[in-house]
Amino acid sequence: MAALSRLAGTPLSVLDLAHMRQDGTPAEAFDRTLDLAQHVERWGYKRFWLAEHHNIAGVACSATSVLIGHVAGGTSHIRVGSGGIMLPNHAPLVIAEQFGTLEALYPGRIDLGLGRAPGGDFAVARALRRGLNSDGDDYPELLTELRSYLAKPRPGQTVRAFPGAGSNIPIWLLGSSDFSAQLAGSLGLPFAFAAHFQPQGMLEAFALYRRSFRASSQLEQPYAMAGLPVLVAETDAKAKFLATTAQQMFLNMIRNRPIGLMPPVEKLDWDAFEEAAVASRFAAAIVGSPQTVQEKLEAFLQETQVDEVMVVANTYDHPDRLRSYELLAELAGIANKLEEAAEVRS
Repeated sequence: MAALSRLAGTPLSVLDLAHMRQDGTPAEAFDRTLDLAQHVERWGYKRFWLAEHHNIAGVACSATSVLIGHVAGGTSHIRVGSGGIMLPNHAPLVIAEQFGTLEALYPGRIDLGLGRAPGGDFAVARALRRGLNSDGDDYPELLTELRSYLAKPRPGQTVRAFPGAGSNIPIWLLGSSDFSAQLAGSLGLPFAFAAHFQPQGMLEAFALYRRSFRASSQLEQPYAMAGLPVLVAETDAKAKFLATTAQQMFLNMIRNRPIGLMPPVEKLDWDAFEEAAVASRFAAAIVGSPQTVQEKLEAFLQETQVDEVMVVANTYDHPDRLRSYELLAELAGIANKLEEAAEVRS
Protein backbone atom coordinates (compact mmCIF):
# COMPACT_ATOMS: atom_id res chain seq x y z
CA MET A 1 0.00 0.00 0.00
CA ALA A 2 1.54 3.31 -1.04
CA ALA A 3 1.99 5.93 1.66
CA LEU A 4 0.36 9.31 1.20
CA SER A 5 2.67 12.24 0.63
CA ARG A 6 2.66 13.89 4.04
CA LEU A 7 2.97 10.63 5.94
CA ALA A 8 5.81 9.55 3.66
CA GLY A 9 7.73 12.71 4.51
CA THR A 10 7.17 12.69 8.28
CA PRO A 11 9.71 11.07 10.63
CA LEU A 12 8.21 8.60 13.11
CA SER A 13 9.56 7.95 16.59
CA VAL A 14 8.56 5.90 19.65
CA LEU A 15 7.76 6.74 23.27
CA ASP A 16 7.97 3.98 25.89
CA LEU A 17 7.29 3.87 29.63
CA ALA A 18 8.61 0.35 30.28
CA HIS A 19 5.11 -0.79 31.21
CA MET A 20 4.90 -3.94 33.28
CA ARG A 21 2.15 -6.43 32.64
CA GLN A 22 -0.18 -7.28 35.51
CA ASP A 23 1.81 -9.52 37.89
CA GLY A 24 4.90 -8.96 35.71
CA THR A 25 8.39 -7.87 36.82
CA PRO A 26 10.56 -4.83 36.01
CA ALA A 27 13.16 -7.12 34.44
CA GLU A 28 10.57 -8.42 31.99
CA ALA A 29 9.49 -4.88 31.17
CA PHE A 30 13.08 -3.81 30.53
CA ASP A 31 13.63 -6.80 28.24
CA ARG A 32 10.57 -5.81 26.21
CA THR A 33 11.69 -2.17 26.10
CA LEU A 34 15.08 -3.09 24.66
CA ASP A 35 13.57 -5.55 22.23
CA LEU A 36 11.11 -2.90 21.05
CA ALA A 37 13.93 -0.36 20.60
CA GLN A 38 15.94 -2.82 18.53
CA HIS A 39 12.85 -3.68 16.51
CA VAL A 40 11.87 -0.11 15.63
CA GLU A 41 15.49 0.74 14.87
CA ARG A 42 15.45 -1.96 12.19
CA TRP A 43 12.17 -0.58 10.85
CA GLY A 44 13.51 2.96 10.40
CA TYR A 45 12.13 4.92 13.35
CA LYS A 46 14.09 8.04 14.23
CA ARG A 47 14.04 8.20 18.04
CA PHE A 48 13.23 6.07 21.05
CA TRP A 49 12.33 8.08 24.14
CA LEU A 50 11.58 7.07 27.72
CA ALA A 51 9.50 9.09 30.17
CA GLU A 52 10.15 9.76 33.86
CA HIS A 53 7.36 8.61 36.18
CA HIS A 54 7.36 7.81 39.89
CA ASN A 55 5.22 5.78 42.27
CA ILE A 56 2.94 4.49 39.50
CA ALA A 57 2.38 0.75 39.76
CA GLY A 58 3.19 -0.95 36.49
CA VAL A 59 5.45 1.82 35.15
CA ALA A 60 9.13 0.91 35.50
CA CYS A 61 10.98 3.85 33.92
CA SER A 62 11.57 5.90 37.07
CA ALA A 63 15.39 5.79 36.72
CA THR A 64 15.10 7.25 33.25
CA SER A 65 18.76 8.08 32.59
CA VAL A 66 19.81 4.55 33.55
CA LEU A 67 17.26 3.02 31.21
CA ILE A 68 18.30 5.35 28.37
CA GLY A 69 21.84 4.05 28.73
CA HIS A 70 20.58 0.47 28.65
CA VAL A 71 18.65 1.09 25.43
CA ALA A 72 21.41 3.09 23.76
CA GLY A 73 23.91 0.36 24.58
CA GLY A 74 21.69 -2.25 22.96
CA THR A 75 21.09 -0.32 19.73
CA SER A 76 23.41 1.15 17.13
CA HIS A 77 22.04 4.27 15.44
CA ILE A 78 18.52 5.22 16.61
CA ARG A 79 18.48 8.37 18.74
CA VAL A 80 17.65 7.65 22.38
CA GLY A 81 16.43 10.16 24.92
CA SER A 82 13.96 11.35 27.50
CA GLY A 83 10.36 12.17 26.85
CA GLY A 84 10.93 13.58 29.30
CA ILE A 85 13.03 14.27 32.35
CA MET A 86 10.94 16.25 34.85
CA LEU A 87 13.48 18.98 35.52
CA PRO A 88 12.01 20.39 38.77
CA ASN A 89 12.66 16.98 40.36
CA HIS A 90 16.42 17.30 39.89
CA ALA A 91 19.40 19.56 40.36
CA PRO A 92 20.26 20.82 36.85
CA LEU A 93 23.92 19.95 37.41
CA VAL A 94 23.03 16.29 38.01
CA ILE A 95 21.02 16.10 34.77
CA ALA A 96 23.85 17.80 32.87
CA GLU A 97 26.33 15.25 34.22
CA GLN A 98 24.04 12.28 33.52
CA PHE A 99 23.29 13.30 29.96
CA GLY A 100 26.85 14.46 29.39
CA THR A 101 27.90 10.95 30.34
CA LEU A 102 25.33 9.43 27.98
CA GLU A 103 26.48 11.68 25.14
CA ALA A 104 30.12 10.71 25.76
CA LEU A 105 29.18 7.03 25.64
CA TYR A 106 26.85 7.31 22.62
CA PRO A 107 27.95 10.43 20.74
CA GLY A 108 25.40 12.09 18.48
CA ARG A 109 22.55 9.82 19.60
CA ILE A 110 21.20 11.40 22.81
CA ASP A 111 18.19 13.73 23.15
CA LEU A 112 17.21 15.58 26.31
CA GLY A 113 13.48 16.19 26.47
CA LEU A 114 12.33 18.16 29.51
CA GLY A 115 9.04 18.62 31.33
CA ARG A 116 8.00 20.57 34.40
CA ALA A 117 5.45 18.23 36.03
CA PRO A 118 6.57 16.09 38.99
CA GLY A 119 5.78 12.81 37.26
CA GLY A 120 3.79 11.79 40.33
CA ASP A 121 1.73 13.21 43.19
CA PHE A 122 2.45 15.40 46.25
CA ALA A 123 3.88 12.46 48.15
CA VAL A 124 6.29 11.84 45.27
CA ALA A 125 7.35 15.48 45.27
CA ARG A 126 8.06 15.28 48.99
CA ALA A 127 10.02 12.03 48.60
CA LEU A 128 12.09 13.58 45.80
CA ARG A 129 12.96 16.42 48.21
CA ARG A 130 11.42 19.05 45.98
CA GLY A 131 10.43 22.27 47.68
CA LEU A 132 6.99 21.54 49.10
CA ASN A 133 5.64 24.78 47.68
CA SER A 134 7.13 24.22 44.25
CA ASP A 135 4.62 24.41 41.41
CA GLY A 136 7.04 24.49 38.48
CA ASP A 137 7.27 28.29 38.34
CA ASP A 138 11.06 28.07 38.64
CA TYR A 139 11.25 25.86 35.55
CA PRO A 140 12.62 28.61 33.23
CA GLU A 141 15.40 29.36 35.72
CA LEU A 142 16.25 25.67 36.10
CA LEU A 143 16.32 25.35 32.31
CA THR A 144 18.67 28.31 31.98
CA GLU A 145 20.99 26.78 34.57
CA LEU A 146 20.95 23.38 32.85
CA ARG A 147 21.70 24.88 29.45
CA SER A 148 24.65 26.77 30.92
CA TYR A 149 26.17 23.48 32.09
CA LEU A 150 25.78 21.88 28.65
CA ALA A 151 27.18 24.87 26.76
CA LYS A 152 30.82 25.80 26.31
CA PRO A 153 32.06 26.99 29.74
CA ARG A 154 32.27 30.75 30.20
CA PRO A 155 35.37 32.44 31.59
CA GLY A 156 35.08 32.53 35.37
CA GLN A 157 32.31 29.91 35.49
CA THR A 158 32.82 28.27 38.88
CA VAL A 159 30.59 25.18 38.45
CA ARG A 160 30.96 22.98 35.39
CA ALA A 161 29.55 19.64 34.33
CA PHE A 162 32.21 17.01 33.71
CA PRO A 163 31.21 15.38 31.42
CA GLY A 164 28.58 17.59 29.85
CA ALA A 165 30.21 20.96 29.34
CA GLY A 166 30.37 21.84 25.68
CA SER A 167 28.29 18.83 24.63
CA ASN A 168 25.35 20.96 23.42
CA ILE A 169 22.99 17.99 23.65
CA PRO A 170 19.75 18.78 21.78
CA ILE A 171 17.13 19.99 24.25
CA TRP A 172 13.39 19.62 23.66
CA LEU A 173 10.60 21.12 25.71
CA LEU A 174 7.60 18.88 26.31
CA GLY A 175 4.18 19.78 27.57
CA SER A 176 0.41 19.71 27.28
CA SER A 177 -0.28 23.41 27.80
CA ASP A 178 0.62 26.86 26.51
CA PHE A 179 3.41 27.35 29.05
CA SER A 180 6.03 25.08 27.48
CA ALA A 181 4.85 25.93 23.96
CA GLN A 182 5.56 29.63 24.44
CA LEU A 183 8.80 29.00 26.35
CA ALA A 184 10.09 26.65 23.64
CA GLY A 185 9.23 29.20 20.95
CA SER A 186 10.89 32.11 22.73
CA LEU A 187 14.08 30.07 23.28
CA GLY A 188 14.18 28.62 19.77
CA LEU A 189 13.86 25.01 20.94
CA PRO A 190 11.86 22.12 19.45
CA PHE A 191 8.50 21.48 21.12
CA ALA A 192 6.59 18.23 21.68
CA PHE A 193 2.93 18.16 22.71
CA ALA A 194 1.74 15.25 24.84
CA ALA A 195 -1.41 14.38 22.91
CA HIS A 196 -0.97 10.75 23.90
CA PHE A 197 -2.59 11.47 27.27
CA GLN A 198 -3.80 15.10 27.19
CA PRO A 199 -4.87 16.02 23.65
CA GLN A 200 -7.03 19.04 24.54
CA GLY A 201 -5.48 22.35 23.48
CA MET A 202 -3.02 20.78 21.06
CA LEU A 203 -3.74 22.98 18.03
CA GLU A 204 -3.66 26.14 20.14
CA ALA A 205 -0.33 25.12 21.68
CA PHE A 206 1.25 24.47 18.29
CA ALA A 207 -0.03 27.81 16.97
CA LEU A 208 1.37 29.65 19.98
CA TYR A 209 4.70 27.87 19.62
CA ARG A 210 5.03 28.87 15.98
CA ARG A 211 3.96 32.48 16.64
CA SER A 212 6.43 32.91 19.48
CA PHE A 213 9.35 31.14 17.81
CA ARG A 214 12.70 32.94 17.67
CA ALA A 215 15.61 31.36 15.84
CA SER A 216 18.45 30.04 18.01
CA SER A 217 21.80 28.31 17.67
CA GLN A 218 19.98 24.97 18.00
CA LEU A 219 17.09 25.63 15.61
CA GLU A 220 16.49 28.08 12.76
CA GLN A 221 12.83 27.19 12.17
CA PRO A 222 10.13 25.87 14.54
CA TYR A 223 10.03 22.09 14.87
CA ALA A 224 6.89 20.57 16.38
CA MET A 225 6.27 16.98 17.37
CA ALA A 226 3.12 15.28 18.65
CA GLY A 227 3.03 12.33 21.00
CA LEU A 228 0.18 10.24 19.62
CA PRO A 229 -1.41 6.86 20.42
CA VAL A 230 -1.34 4.81 17.21
CA LEU A 231 -2.26 1.14 17.13
CA VAL A 232 -2.36 -0.80 13.86
CA ALA A 233 -3.62 -4.35 13.34
CA GLU A 234 -4.80 -6.38 10.39
CA THR A 235 -8.43 -5.31 10.89
CA ASP A 236 -10.30 -2.48 12.59
CA ALA A 237 -11.97 -4.95 14.93
CA LYS A 238 -8.69 -6.49 16.08
CA ALA A 239 -7.07 -3.09 16.61
CA LYS A 240 -10.01 -1.84 18.69
CA PHE A 241 -9.90 -5.03 20.75
CA LEU A 242 -6.17 -4.66 21.42
CA ALA A 243 -6.65 -0.99 22.32
CA THR A 244 -8.79 -1.94 25.32
CA THR A 245 -5.54 -2.66 27.17
CA ALA A 246 -4.59 1.03 26.94
CA GLN A 247 -8.15 2.07 27.78
CA GLN A 248 -8.04 -0.09 30.92
CA MET A 249 -4.76 1.58 31.85
CA PHE A 250 -6.39 5.02 31.73
CA LEU A 251 -9.48 3.69 33.52
CA ASN A 252 -7.42 2.35 36.41
CA MET A 253 -5.56 5.65 36.69
CA ILE A 254 -8.89 7.51 36.85
CA ARG A 255 -9.94 5.10 39.61
CA ASN A 256 -6.65 5.89 41.39
CA ARG A 257 -5.56 2.27 41.33
CA PRO A 258 -2.92 2.00 38.60
CA ILE A 259 -1.73 -1.52 37.92
CA GLY A 260 0.19 -3.25 35.17
CA LEU A 261 -1.13 -3.75 31.66
CA MET A 262 -4.22 -5.97 31.53
CA PRO A 263 -5.36 -8.34 28.77
CA PRO A 264 -7.75 -6.89 26.17
CA VAL A 265 -11.46 -7.43 26.73
CA GLU A 266 -14.54 -7.53 24.55
CA LYS A 267 -16.44 -5.12 26.79
CA LEU A 268 -15.19 -2.57 29.32
CA ASP A 269 -16.87 -2.38 32.72
CA TRP A 270 -17.24 1.36 33.36
CA ASP A 271 -19.90 3.94 34.17
CA ALA A 272 -20.77 6.94 31.98
CA PHE A 273 -18.40 9.30 33.82
CA GLU A 274 -15.48 6.90 33.52
CA GLU A 275 -16.17 6.23 29.86
CA ALA A 276 -16.17 9.95 29.12
CA ALA A 277 -12.98 10.49 31.12
CA VAL A 278 -11.15 7.71 29.26
CA ALA A 279 -12.45 9.02 25.93
CA SER A 280 -11.04 12.45 26.79
CA ARG A 281 -7.58 10.99 27.47
CA PHE A 282 -7.77 8.78 24.36
CA ALA A 283 -9.35 11.39 22.07
CA ALA A 284 -6.36 11.72 19.73
CA ALA A 285 -5.79 7.98 19.39
CA ILE A 286 -5.64 6.50 15.90
CA VAL A 287 -6.63 2.84 16.00
CA GLY A 288 -7.49 0.50 13.16
CA SER A 289 -6.44 -1.41 10.08
CA PRO A 290 -3.63 -0.10 7.86
CA GLN A 291 -6.12 1.66 5.60
CA THR A 292 -7.97 3.28 8.50
CA VAL A 293 -4.78 4.40 10.22
CA GLN A 294 -3.31 5.75 7.00
CA GLU A 295 -6.38 7.90 6.35
CA LYS A 296 -6.67 9.18 9.91
CA LEU A 297 -2.95 9.81 10.35
CA GLU A 298 -2.77 11.70 7.07
CA ALA A 299 -5.69 13.87 8.21
CA PHE A 300 -3.95 14.46 11.56
CA LEU A 301 -0.75 15.54 9.84
CA GLN A 302 -2.63 17.88 7.53
CA GLU A 303 -4.47 19.46 10.45
CA THR A 304 -1.54 19.87 12.82
CA GLN A 305 1.32 20.40 10.33
CA VAL A 306 3.65 18.70 12.81
CA ASP A 307 7.19 17.88 11.72
CA GLU A 308 7.38 14.53 13.51
CA VAL A 309 5.12 12.05 15.28
CA MET A 310 6.15 10.13 18.41
CA VAL A 311 4.01 7.02 18.53
CA VAL A 312 2.73 5.37 21.70
CA ALA A 313 1.31 1.85 21.39
CA ASN A 314 0.56 -0.24 24.46
CA THR A 315 -0.65 -3.80 23.99
CA TYR A 316 -0.78 -6.68 26.45
CA ASP A 317 1.06 -9.15 24.22
CA HIS A 318 4.46 -7.95 23.04
CA PRO A 319 4.19 -9.43 19.51
CA ASP A 320 1.05 -7.36 18.89
CA ARG A 321 3.00 -4.22 19.73
CA LEU A 322 5.90 -5.16 17.47
CA ARG A 323 3.47 -5.89 14.65
CA SER A 324 1.75 -2.52 15.06
CA TYR A 325 5.04 -0.68 14.58
CA GLU A 326 5.86 -2.85 11.56
CA LEU A 327 2.56 -2.07 9.88
CA LEU A 328 2.96 1.63 10.58
CA ALA A 329 6.49 1.64 9.18
CA GLU A 330 5.22 -0.02 6.02
CA LEU A 331 2.55 2.67 5.64
CA ALA A 332 5.08 5.47 6.01
CA GLY A 333 7.78 3.78 3.95
CA ILE A 334 10.40 4.60 6.59
CA ALA A 335 12.03 1.16 6.37
CA ASN A 336 12.59 1.71 2.64
CA LYS A 337 14.18 5.10 3.31
CA LEU A 338 16.48 3.53 5.91
CA GLU A 339 17.62 0.90 3.40
CA GLU A 340 18.24 3.55 0.75
CA ALA A 341 20.34 5.60 3.19
CA ALA A 342 22.38 2.51 4.08
CA GLU A 343 23.05 1.82 0.42
CA VAL A 344 24.25 5.41 -0.08
CA ARG A 345 26.59 5.13 2.92
CA SER A 346 28.05 1.88 1.61
